[in-house]
Amino acid sequence: MLLIVCPYCGKRPELEFTYGGQAHLARPVEPAELDDQAWTDFLYMRTNIKGIYAERWRHARGCGRFFNALRDTTTDHFLSFYKTGEPMPDIAAAKASAALGNRALPENGK
Repeated sequence: MLLIVCPYCGKRPELEFTYGGQAHLARPVEPAELDDQAWTDFLYMRTNIKGIYAERWRHARGCGRFFNALRDTTTDHFLSFYKTGEPMPDIAAAKASAALGNRALPENGK
């Protein structure tokens, strides 16, 4: 079973979590001024890369909070977990940590 580290609760089984999509999306400042194509792009178009990807997750069957994670989509390994609102961790450092076998943060999420 895949274990995911909630930054608030610690390491838990994947069944407690729901995927929330791409992380770090900014809502349009003046939404009333957007045309239909711009709204469509904002609502439905997401980056879908092969490699390290910043994602939102929700600990739905736990604390209920959202958080962000860096995950390598080619291996399905999580590289880092961090609270919503915190800056994205350095990808090079996350890769180095994963290469050493530290695929997740310690129990406390830090």
